[in-house]
Amino acid sequence: MRIAFLGLGQMGFAIAKLLVDKRQAVTVWNRTPAAATPLVALGAKLAATPAEAAGAADIVFTMLFDDHAVEDVLFAHKTLEAIPANAIHISLSTISVALADRLEAEHAAHGQRFLSAPVFGRPNVAAEGKLWLVLGGDAKTIAEVKPLLETFSRGSTHVGARPSQANAVKLGGNFLITSMIAALSEAFTVAESRGVDPAVFLDTINSALFQSAFMANYGKVMLNPPQKPGATIRLGAKDTRLFQEIAQSSDTPTPLADLYQQHLQAAISASRGDEDWAAGYLDQTRAQNNERHSKRYEAGVRTLA
Repeated sequence: MRIAFLGLGQMGFAIAKLLVDKRQAVTVWNRTPAAATPLVALGAKLAATPAEAAGAADIVFTMLFDDHAVEDVLFAHKTLEAIPANAIHISLSTISVALADRLEAEHAAHGQRFLSAPVFGRPNVAAEGKLWLVLGGDAKTIAEVKPLLETFSRGSTHVGARPSQANAVKLGGNFLITSMIAALSEAFTVAESRGVDPAVFLDTINSALFQSAFMANYGKVMLNPPQKPGATIRLGAKDTRLFQEIAQSSDTPTPLADLYQQHLQAAISASRGDEDWAAGYLDQTRAQNNERHSKRYEAGVRTLA
């Protein structure tokens, strides 16, 4: 089985490495070729263009940042046209429902097969091969590639026959992650205002109420920001916007998502866009709280004067 892997960011590199480690025949491409050097040393081939990588592949994986990046690679670089008939394109990216629908139609017109398989998990989880995949597309095609997907996942859910259904679920899941981050940020800030260590608050509440490893891990990331963000504020804002777009297409209100997006955009405006999604959200919450206290103090001083 010949595999092309396009996009070697933190997530893409981790997944591609697991495929290479399993002695799969993998050809890789990345906008910055140097990112592929460790994989080439392990046995992967490096293509000069994404179309070159995809042109002889049975399966093409894409793990790219957003809709624009996917459209650029597949259409501007004519990669979609280069994919052989009956080959399978598996999109691991978090993209819009609209783009997933377009890709489904374009691949069908070219006699190719298309699956959406967006992932849940941070880069460290990807490196351990423990991602959870949300699968959308033809059941027979999914069964065909399932053993390969198990190379880098702990499990998967087939949510529907349309690829875009997987993207809708992924964006809904990311909305819930942002909801948890927002709730923890607000709770931590209130706890701190009363002199309670937020780490003690997290341990107490999680032990008493949720018993959630997921909440514990995200809470620790928020309180101990990683040097290299697993996902950024900018990425969180992009995913929240795509969730809002799904809702708008069916005239469904999203008051919480609207609130989160305002907060995320405020963080971006405050030059926090490249900070960790979770830790940056908390930093922005703290900053806004400090700003409110400062304004109240200044107002009090002016009143006394």
